[in-house]
Amino acid sequence: MALYEHVFLARQDLSSQQVDALVEQYKGVIEENGGKIGRVENWGLKSLAYRVKKNRKAYFTLMDIDAPAAAVKEMERQMGLSEDVLRFMTVRVEQHEEGVSAMMQRRDDRGDRGDRGDRGPRRDDRGPREDRPRRDRDDRRAEQGAE
Repeated sequence: MALYEHVFLARQDLSSQQVDALVEQYKGVIEENGGKIGRVENWGLKSLAYRVKKNRKAYFTLMDIDAPAAAVKEMERQMGLSEDVLRFMTVRVEQHEEGVSAMMQRRDDRGDRGDRGDRGPRRDDRGPREDRPRRDRDDRRAEQGAE
């Protein structure tokens, strides 16, 4: 059997219990078809980058799946028919991650402390502000009037 990570987005007007019921429903589909569900993480209600089916927010849920492809295909088919599921994505992986996912880790634990991380320093072609000559307003007015 193959290993998959599956994320789905549920409508914002559902309750947490309804989202849990959706997880149980799709867990049942996987188990009926010979698979099993590992870790299930509810990431909670998050804002979307753009509206999806008239929703600005959605409940995000991650599931680790160990199942044959047919089981995953059937679960995706049922999700496509459900009005409660806005989007879903399944990715085949070599092995499941240990511990909590990056979404569940605190920002401090991930190393995002406001610095630029591995991207390097910010590029500013003009150099530090104190090294640049300051132009006063009279110089700018003269330039604008000359145009």
